[in-house]
Amino acid sequence: MTFEDLRSAVRGRVLVPGEDGFEHAAQPWNLAITQPVAAVVEAADAEDVAAVVRYAKSAGRPVVTQPTGHGATGDIDSAILLRTGRLNSVEIDPAARRARVGAGAQWGQVQAAAAEHGLTGLAGSNPVVGVTGYTLGGGLGWFGRKHGWASDAVRAFDIVDADGNPAHVTFDSDAELFWALCGGGGDFGVVTALEFELFPAPGLYGGRVMWPGARQAEVWDAFRDLTSHAPDELSVWFHRFQFPDAPEMVALDVAHLGDPERGRELVSDIDRIGGAVADKRGVLSVANLGDICAEPTNPSPAISRAELLTDLDEETVKVLLGEPVAPLVNIQVRHLGGALTRPGSGARGPVREPYLLYLLGLGLPQLRDAVGAKQRAFVDALGPHVSGAKPYTFLSPADSVATAFDEATLARLRAIKQARDPQRVIRANFPV
Repeated sequence: MTFEDLRSAVRGRVLVPGEDGFEHAAQPWNLAITQPVAAVVEAADAEDVAAVVRYAKSAGRPVVTQPTGHGATGDIDSAILLRTGRLNSVEIDPAARRARVGAGAQWGQVQAAAAEHGLTGLAGSNPVVGVTGYTLGGGLGWFGRKHGWASDAVRAFDIVDADGNPAHVTFDSDAELFWALCGGGGDFGVVTALEFELFPAPGLYGGRVMWPGARQAEVWDAFRDLTSHAPDELSVWFHRFQFPDAPEMVALDVAHLGDPERGRELVSDIDRIGGAVADKRGVLSVANLGDICAEPTNPSPAISRAELLTDLDEETVKVLLGEPVAPLVNIQVRHLGGALTRPGSGARGPVREPYLLYLLGLGLPQLRDAVGAKQRAFVDALGPHVSGAKPYTFLSPADSVATAFDEATLARLRAIKQARDPQRVIRANFPV
């Protein structure tokens, strides 16, 4: 079979190496990663998705689906890269408190539509992250402490299976496949749409406060105190920043889902820390959830590593605060707990560790080796205070999917994969 056969089978655009636009179409969100794919297909609709899977199965090539390219690893040599960004519909049913979104929808779209009805999804920190990949990997966002993993809110998936057949998957229709799709990654079908529960958003108080690095001990003490007694409605993240050609800074991000005045009271101790250079706290719409972190919304080169922390004892704190940030740009600690510790409905089980560590560096060629070495040294210094487990959507290219699941869960996922896709036609960024 040739790619001309594929072109004749779909309405969307098909690009192969050497053609204008191929390199841009094959580029993932992280510009530090390259994807040596055999072709890129920009699907026009769900029928295109089915046609691509059927073609791939006949041609003996895997299909890797990326609406936005977040989470790419580059390990997809000779695959067909399926872009589903055009399937970006968003429908809100306020009475049922449900959203139905296409595979290419981004969280900013969902939050804007849900906010009109006083509702919210379980979104993360960046509005341009795709709903589908985020949710298939569990989905750890601002409101996880209150409502759990995003995957636990899913009520139905529309997929194309490994034979190229469409299916509507719910717990009642196919409990085993539904379980795998809810947090087990994208290895079990190509999602064309999903339906999930929305939650009341009676108010939101949040934002970032930033201080000079010299205040880090005070800011850390406030972070540890806040997270020791925070209600589930409140999430707090700690940052140490080292931007290029700038002095070190320290920051707290806060988000309280509920009465804004209550949120303001809960974090009022922050006001006792003097010398803030910026204070962006205030009443927000959930449509503007991304304003808290103000993360880049354009592709950029980055090298990241995430770990789960078992505690914040004095040995841990010595590393977190004592090690210089550079050549990283951010050392971040997120408070977990709450509903995230409770069993869910899918493969993304509870997380017992109370904090997540995220180490971020620029993925520029001249910095890559130093950034990677710094991340390894930092984690080594933490020793037993790092559990070794990681949320699926925080896996880095060098990670194994085995760190995202316990042995029993991984064995069950692999059995489902073998039964549903023995030819390995569908390939996730991190396959089981």
